[in-house]
Amino acid sequence: MEEIKKANQPVDSKIPEGPVAEKWTNYKAHQKLVNPANKRRLDVIVVGTGLAGASAASTLAEMGFNVLNFCIQDSPRRAHSIAAQGGINAAKNYKNDGDSIYRLFYDTVKGGDYRAREANVYRLAEVSNDIIDQCVAQGVPFAREYGGLLDNRSFGGAQVSRTFYAKGQTGQQLLLGAYSSLNRQIQLGKVKSYNRYEMHDVVLIDGRARGIIAKNLVTGKFERFAAHAVVIATGGYGNAYFLSTNAMACNCSAAVACYRKGAWFANPAYVQIHPTCIPVKGGGNQSKLTLMSESLRNDGRIWVPKSLETAQKLQKGEIKGSQVPEEDRDYYLERRYPAFGNLVPRDVASRAAKERCDKGFGVNDSGQAVFLDFSDAINRLGKDVVAQRYGNLFDMYEEITDVSPYEEPMMIYPAIHYTMGGIWVDYELQTSVKGLFAIGECNFSDHGANRLGASALMQGLADGYFVLPYTIQNYLSDQITVPRFSTDAPEFAEAEKKCVEAHKALLNIKGKRSVDSIHKELGNIMWDNVGMARTKASLEEALVKMKALRKEFETNLFVPGELEGMNIELDKAFRLKDFITMGELVAYDALNRNESCGGHFREEYQTEEGEAKRDDENYFYVACWDYAGDDNAAPTLIKEPLEYEAIKVQTRNYKA
Repeated sequence: MEEIKKANQPVDSKIPEGPVAEKWTNYKAHQKLVNPANKRRLDVIVVGTGLAGASAASTLAEMGFNVLNFCIQDSPRRAHSIAAQGGINAAKNYKNDGDSIYRLFYDTVKGGDYRAREANVYRLAEVSNDIIDQCVAQGVPFAREYGGLLDNRSFGGAQVSRTFYAKGQTGQQLLLGAYSSLNRQIQLGKVKSYNRYEMHDVVLIDGRARGIIAKNLVTGKFERFAAHAVVIATGGYGNAYFLSTNAMACNCSAAVACYRKGAWFANPAYVQIHPTCIPVKGGGNQSKLTLMSESLRNDGRIWVPKSLETAQKLQKGEIKGSQVPEEDRDYYLERRYPAFGNLVPRDVASRAAKERCDKGFGVNDSGQAVFLDFSDAINRLGKDVVAQRYGNLFDMYEEITDVSPYEEPMMIYPAIHYTMGGIWVDYELQTSVKGLFAIGECNFSDHGANRLGASALMQGLADGYFVLPYTIQNYLSDQITVPRFSTDAPEFAEAEKKCVEAHKALLNIKGKRSVDSIHKELGNIMWDNVGMARTKASLEEALVKMKALRKEFETNLFVPGELEGMNIELDKAFRLKDFITMGELVAYDALNRNESCGGHFREEYQTEEGEAKRDDENYFYVACWDYAGDDNAAPTLIKEPLEYEAIKVQTRNYKA
């Protein structure tokens, strides 16, 4: 095992002075501005068209900047954000149940197990109310009460009802709102949209991001694009595990390209496991896991049998869940966490499910599932009320499993869902590379070690609509006199040449293994060794196995087709190379952090009750990883100390 090098490099997070509740207001009061006429002289590249990318591209264009917007799919409507079913958090206290900006701020920091930046999180909570107003103005159909107020629910990790949801899939509705705003700017000519393009490299000139190399996925040609600043909004790296709730095209290649060019990668070990996914079924042919909305936990009760005998009967299909008598049901979350019950945070709920299944109490044919039961809610509220709340989700579940949740309990199991790690950014959302910004799930900053349910949509829209449009001007204000860059510059030519050569190399391996077979092997290594529970031994084993897998990839990969034209297998191979690098990064970070917190659980560091055991004395920092110049070399660790002023750091408690 290589020794992890540590650097003493100082980290400037640019957090403003003053009380946490005043930082964002003071920042905006003293920020540099760009004259409206000068905005027309400045170009900004935005890579990605999910909630973060679409909202940023449209808002920057509305302000007057010229925006180049890149989308990997055939339309921004196909962005992964559309799959989010649950809701979006905001501090609007319509129900008068004690919510506030401070409470949302506190719950987010507590849910992230005290590993987020206070200043970033408070800003997120502060602008959350603006997000709801913005989306209502766009026509997003949030559910409504008879009183005419926006309806909201409670999600995991919070005891107040602050989660706003839309009928159907909330992410879909929010994305359509952002997409309509984006389309308007495309029509006005302020946004140039490049669909079916994938970023392959970021181009640096004199140490600043000045453009990208992108591949036209239809023609197979590499093209050069220049701008005064580059914004990455390409999501997370969950598909390193192969099976995840992410869309198949989700990948980490843009982020890894930035990492290789000097952008630090921060906290990669913080990977979120979502507790309410439809379990894996069959012979391992699945390529995606279906996510069920976490809002189901408001009325569904989670349980497994109390006896192993009953569990074995369920696993063999001899009995159904509805036939298990009440006295033989273990509502283990309600038993272990009486104050929060089924609404404990995702990491807690996921580990508790794994613990029960590991002990043999799982309820499907693989023993890797628990029940989410709505019989109490149906008896209490009536079938019609439950159908009104969750009917679309129940229908989807029945379509997939051929089991009606009205008649039988749902089966759920945790799966990789969201990644809290990402490209390191300062308070202005700028990376360690000047002129390069990262927003949404692509950056690391707002969640800490775990994410509260319904906070991803909030961060994506906060960054795109209300944060980046302010902060990027601080950078662009002194770029007004900088003329537009020619893509004929040697830096562009060199970057494009490297991209072409890398793709030719993939085609020339001419081995025997398909991309998917190697990706599945990587996924198994990640899930078994770097998944929900990790140990020093499992992580060291993972690194050995991934280095061997990288060699297998480099010597035995088979990619059919040609360099020119559409070649989906070649595109997948390019992404897989970066997934291997990303998998190693996660393992390095998890090995370095000798503690458990949030989505990072080291079995050696747990309480007697099996809860995460943090080490605030030694690990109260953001772990920033600097590329060593070679994929095979261990990265260098740079630490950003965390400083808390407004919140007392203590052990998370969801029991009382």
